[in-house]
Amino acid sequence: MATDYDAPRNKNEDEGNESIEALKAARSSQTAATETEDSDNPSFELGGNDLSNVELDVVVLPPQQDEFTCMSCFLVKHRSQLDHMSDAGPICKDCAV
Repeated sequence: MATDYDAPRNKNEDEGNESIEALKAARSSQTAATETEDSDNPSFELGGNDLSNVELDVVVLPPQQDEFTCMSCFLVKHRSQLDHMSDAGPICKDCAV
């Protein structure tokens, strides 16, 4: 069956389909599932593969002529982001605020 997503919704279709007890039970099960997962430190399953002998090839470019390293946030920025030169060195516009 095709669904027209641009058509206005009928509020009567969405209301009253479930009891309050069923909605509370569904919400408590969702809350329990989110509390067990640590969102700050997500874990990834590697499938038991031993990755200790794997090396990554990364090309690191030196700072270019039009770049500088901010002495406040230590990020490499383009010269257009330079706000001012302090005693410590260049400061970007984000850190100068």
